[in-house]
Amino acid sequence: MTAPLRARTYLNLIYLVLAFPLGLAYFVGVVVGLSTGVGMAITLVGIPLLIATILGATIVAAFEARLATHLVGVDVPLPEAVRDGFLMDEDDGVLEALKRLLTAPTTWTSVLLLVVKFVYGVVAFTLLVTVGAVVATLLAAPLAYDQPGVTYQFGTYTVETLPAALVLSGTGVVLTVLALSLFNLLAIGGGLLNAALLDVGLEQEPC
Repeated sequence: MTAPLRARTYLNLIYLVLAFPLGLAYFVGVVVGLSTGVGMAITLVGIPLLIATILGATIVAAFEARLATHLVGVDVPLPEAVRDGFLMDEDDGVLEALKRLLTAPTTWTSVLLLVVKFVYGVVAFTLLVTVGAVVATLLAAPLAYDQPGVTYQFGTYTVETLPAALVLSGTGVVLTVLALSLFNLLAIGGGLLNAALLDVGLEQEPC
């Protein structure tokens, strides 16, 4: 019940607000990159485009890992491809680096993460808008119920007196606390999902 008093709650809200636009951008980028690369695979452009899309996905997944770590407080490891020295070794060439990229499990789970992020973003956006609208309606009852030309309704109930409006407003305060707790859990769930996807095949070590 202390969710409104914790700074982490508002960092979690930032994480949830960003989830939909970022998830949409990731999804479009992955789908366009992979579909275009596959469609042009018989040309000299297709294969490099596929590789660039996959590498780009791992870089974006690293950004997501840092976002979850700093905003949500969940320790999410970086994909192997963006760790220092993983791809390039002074004794190896480009082909060896490419082999390491394509055989690292976290390369492919990074692509999956970006697709899953879109679904997560849709869920987060839907809950934020729906719950936010309900809470705002309840909290505003004492200010709006007696305005000229306004019929203030909550569902099928028409608010006509100040006591009734205050009851609705009090309900809104309680719902706000519960909603913030729910959003905290949703944000933590998103961070844990990122950690699960990017921890595949990795030894336990500091990021």
